[in-house]
Amino acid sequence: MASPMSAGRFMSRLRDEGCTVVEVGDWEHHNRNHKGPWGPVHGVMIHHTVTRGSKRTVEICRDGYSGLPGPLCHGVITKDGRVHLVGYGRANHAGLGDDDVLRAVIAERGLPRDNEANTDGNRHFYGFECENLGDGEDPWPAAQLEAIERAAAAVCRHHGWNERSVIGHLEWQPGKVDPRGFTMASMRARIRDRLN
Repeated sequence: MASPMSAGRFMSRLRDEGCTVVEVGDWEHHNRNHKGPWGPVHGVMIHHTVTRGSKRTVEICRDGYSGLPGPLCHGVITKDGRVHLVGYGRANHAGLGDDDVLRAVIAERGLPRDNEANTDGNRHFYGFECENLGDGEDPWPAAQLEAIERAAAAVCRHHGWNERSVIGHLEWQPGKVDPRGFTMASMRARIRDRLN
């Protein structure tokens, strides 16, 4: 069981791992903590945004939209490989997911197929939204994939987790497809190599 690291430590860990970090407004205090607890944390969740344009993407992820207030993640990873910090604490990114998947993440073992949505993921996962249309055709630049790898590894390294603590939204909640355009197996392999 892990307590979330402080906002300052989060930023430092990302930079120590080689991420280019951009602070967006008062990100350290922008959260949804009034809607419920954040923590204990058990893993990292990767998403795609279904948006185009870095500036607009960061704004949406920070502010949210009608029916889903921001922040929608902790960090937005744009196509140029920068990690934009938009919030810290509970964020509207994971939603309800499968308790069997959460148990597998905690145990750092292979994931079962997600088939129910009965567990609050916003409480238990760090979230990174990645700028991409999610249509399977929008490219994932090398700098962006490397930033995803570095950001996830930074969090795992801090908590002493391995690559199995990193999942995609599609592995958490039935009906989700993100991230689309690379496999989570390939990303976990990259994270494993970096941690080793």
